[in-house]
Amino acid sequence: MTKRACKRMVREGAFDTDQFEDGKVRRLPVERGWSPYPQSGGAQGDDREQGYLKTIKPKSIGQKVLVDAIDAKNLVLALGPAGTGKTYLAIAKAVEALEAGKIGRIVLSRPAIDAGESIGYLPGDVEDKLAPYLRPLYDALSDRLSMKRVRALISEGAIEIAPVGYMRGRTLNNAFVVIDEAQNCTYGQLKMLLTRLGWNSTMVVTGDPHQSDLLPGLSGLADVAEKFEAVSNIAVVRLQDVDIVRHPLVAEMLGVL
Repeated sequence: MTKRACKRMVREGAFDTDQFEDGKVRRLPVERGWSPYPQSGGAQGDDREQGYLKTIKPKSIGQKVLVDAIDAKNLVLALGPAGTGKTYLAIAKAVEALEAGKIGRIVLSRPAIDAGESIGYLPGDVEDKLAPYLRPLYDALSDRLSMKRVRALISEGAIEIAPVGYMRGRTLNNAFVVIDEAQNCTYGQLKMLLTRLGWNSTMVVTGDPHQSDLLPGLSGLADVAEKFEAVSNIAVVRLQDVDIVRHPLVAEMLGVL
């Protein structure tokens, strides 16, 4: 008997386990127990979705306030310490809006400022020189979308990543705009960025006023947030140490540093 015929006989139940003394041969069920398609009346009694979809859920009260503010307001300022998910939540909501067809493009921007030290001149064209500064935005995007899809959307113009210096004179209509690391923007730069907001657009400005890489007194984020507190159509969300979702040591370090 060939191996293929033997397998067919086992599959069709031609063998009987009683004819074997050791009882190690058992009949395989004709109807398989698992299927990639949803089934009713199974052992669990429910329809299980076998696909994996990564969803974003707030992990703290402050994060929920931020997510609700993004859904309700066209301009949101998210201020808080490192690790509170400001940038990640903003980009996640931007991707969600793009996938749902609510906006036509995503515009991500951040200042090209060194973190306390000069790394000198970088080789390559403009994109190569700016890549190290914009890398955190690519990381957040690739966590929500595959890198292949990110590159495709960038080539199509559906996602644009640009430094703050290239934003003057633009009107951002039908877009979701995320201004990251806004604590490294001066008051004049923030005024320029905030006035880029166009029709059917949402802008989220994120930053930590206590971690500015500018000289003391140059950052304008704290002043802008204080003035916007009195504007009802603008949401200013201040996250705290309890909203940190990174390693627990981050919250402890920020409490003593």
